[in-house]
Amino acid sequence: MSVRRALALAACGLAGGSVLLSAVVVGKQPARGGGDSEPRPGGSAVPSAAPPGLLLLPPTASCPPTAGWIERPAGTGSYWDSNWDRREPLALINLKKKNEETGEEELASRLDHCKAKATRHIFLIRHSQYNLDGRADKDRTLTPLGREQAELTGHRLASLGLKFDQIIHSSMTRATETTEIISKHLPGVKKISTDLLREGAPIEPDPPVSHWKPEAVQYYEDGARIEAAFRNFIHRADAKQEEDSYEIFVCHANVIRYIVCRALQFPPEGWLRLSLNNGSITHLVIRPNGRVALRTLGDTGKRLVWEQPCITLQLKQKLNGCMGQL
Repeated sequence: MSVRRALALAACGLAGGSVLLSAVVVGKQPARGGGDSEPRPGGSAVPSAAPPGLLLLPPTASCPPTAGWIERPAGTGSYWDSNWDRREPLALINLKKKNEETGEEELASRLDHCKAKATRHIFLIRHSQYNLDGRADKDRTLTPLGREQAELTGHRLASLGLKFDQIIHSSMTRATETTEIISKHLPGVKKISTDLLREGAPIEPDPPVSHWKPEAVQYYEDGARIEAAFRNFIHRADAKQEEDSYEIFVCHANVIRYIVCRALQFPPEGWLRLSLNNGSITHLVIRPNGRVALRTLGDTGKRLVWEQPCITLQLKQKLNGCMGQL
């Protein structure tokens, strides 16, 4: 295999199927003549000459295809799509209705009216440990350890001193029971159940794994639903929202991992490379300008135990011995 082909394959793997070009450091490359750019399918352009020290590698046929419901930013010259949630102010107004007399002043006013002002804090909670032997969903209830995990997660969320707006949870039994326990520590916070957040197979992972291979139809059905959950719940604040919001979502590992990859605009096919403990807390921040930050991923550990003075010594000792299982 040639060096160039090997580099192309490596870049393809890192991109996770993205159509964007990858760059790897090599020796200084001579510039190619014939202008600054050359046409690319879809109307975008790519540099015709690599900067000194960089070799641009085009996508290869070996890159896996991406699910049809995943949109890739193209033609922006950047890896970040600022209109990823379709809530960029310019995308929310109809430019054809622009008043020719007021011109730019009216446009600026309308854009300002559509701008988000608040930050959304999204807390994604994985359900606690549950009975794996249950044949149906109703039989997959939380184990005693799982109930203790939920208690600790509830304590942890309450200790943050935040004014939570709502708890949205998967309608599956283990997520519903986890929510009921957590909500005892957050009195007055409304709870909403949804089927969109149920566990499933979001998208075929890359690289594939041998121990978990759902049927292709499961990716097709579950993937569209989980993508719908992402589009419904993960976006910048509405322009009418004046204050920052703090929302809790209690759901499942596959759903959370997929949401994190999509929100950060990482290749979603890499979701299975992330690992989340039962009862863990993942904190996403969505700024008014659409920028997304990951504060914590799968946060668990002794901190959940030792920071709570009301936890008994017996429970501390028990959980300390089970930390590797959380």
